[in-house]
Amino acid sequence: MNPTDLKYTVEHEWVREPGTAPGSIRVGITDYAQDALGDIVYVSLPEVGATLTAGTPCGELESTKSVSDIYAPVAGEVVAANEALDATPELVNSDPYGAGWLFEVVPADAGALAELLDASSYEAQLDG
Repeated sequence: MNPTDLKYTVEHEWVREPGTAPGSIRVGITDYAQDALGDIVYVSLPEVGATLTAGTPCGELESTKSVSDIYAPVAGEVVAANEALDATPELVNSDPYGAGWLFEVVPADAGALAELLDASSYEAQLDG
């Protein structure tokens, strides 16, 4: 069951509002995504200060099975990256909605969050 207080993308990312930085949102991958990837051994995140375009790749997750892109859920500026993942990338597997978060971004358009999926819509597209 996915947390109902988050928003989701079809690329299996979650968005928590607010993030820790003023005006930011926190981004991670869902439990479904980490389970499908398997054991994550390396995480490449966008640099702080980078400008993201919604729906485009902005990082990578490398697992024992494959390498998968991380997609920007919204356009905006990266204001934080989870540096703990450099030493312990397995946090994405063990705590995808907590310590395994990926990065924070200040959305260029606050209305963009309304276009993301709620938990029930995300789960419905998983079953589809």
